[in-house]
Amino acid sequence: MNAIIVHGGAWAIPDDIARETRKGCRLAALLGKEVLDSGGSAVDAVETSVRIMELDPIFDAGKGSVLTMKGEIEMDALIMDGNGLKLGSVAAVKSILHPISLARKVMEETPHCLMVGLGADLLAERFGFPRMEHEDLLTAVELARWEIIRDKGDFDIHQEFRLPEVGGPSPVQSGLSGTSPGPSDTVGACALDDHGNVASAVSTGGTSLKYPGRVGDTPLVGCGGYADNRYGAVSATGLGEYLMRFTLSSRVMYGLEQGGNAEYAARDAIIKMENDIEGLGGVIVIGKDGTLGFAYNTPRMAYAWVDKDGRVESGL
Repeated sequence: MNAIIVHGGAWAIPDDIARETRKGCRLAALLGKEVLDSGGSAVDAVETSVRIMELDPIFDAGKGSVLTMKGEIEMDALIMDGNGLKLGSVAAVKSILHPISLARKVMEETPHCLMVGLGADLLAERFGFPRMEHEDLLTAVELARWEIIRDKGDFDIHQEFRLPEVGGPSPVQSGLSGTSPGPSDTVGACALDDHGNVASAVSTGGTSLKYPGRVGDTPLVGCGGYADNRYGAVSATGLGEYLMRFTLSSRVMYGLEQGGNAEYAARDAIIKMENDIEGLGGVIVIGKDGTLGFAYNTPRMAYAWVDKDGRVESGL
């Protein structure tokens, strides 16, 4: 019995990239499931899925990452193994294509949990990651968009996560099917393997026009993601400052620990985050029994999953 669920970000995904965003999530889920079906671990599967999305410039992760105020790329990632609560994360990485794989190296081959900035880039060099120049990671679409919002002078990051008609979050959407009535957001994955192990992974280029050195929820355990074999795994996305303040992934895990199923734990945490601090975001969840769930209060969240019965679904 194995299953996987992935997300491609919770935000106001525009119609002109909706199809490609959904397609990218579906491919990531299917390739992650292939890893599970071939006997791979949950950690192998979530790393594979996230690497696929880091390669796809439609997503704000790896190639396609958004730019800071200074026009630079700074990427964050986290991976967590529910077997033993092992984790690795990196922040403000500039010189590699796959921050999620460097996070795994931190988890498995160093005594640390989190590496940042120059230290993380030096670690990537030590482990033989191909060095990427700024131009290798930057897309023409992102550069053009960055120049527009930089010159406009009144950019508000909140508007990338809200309904433009009303200026506020959409009603909370949750479940496992259907669709909800610039750049993409964080990508992530959760998986359960045939040995009962769960894992979570998440990767991002951060938020548009962020201050240099800004680190969001993604690499912070309990915020961007969490995994525990006793309960399940979660991967979060959205406006990171809210997710950090609310420790969103920890709230979802608490719901699972209290006996809630994956969908309930996801929905309950999103509702509470919105009620308590008007937070904007979404989560995907896998329970220890392979049940899947998600919830979000942004206009859309891109997702795809392959459940324990082999059923495939994707949506926005």
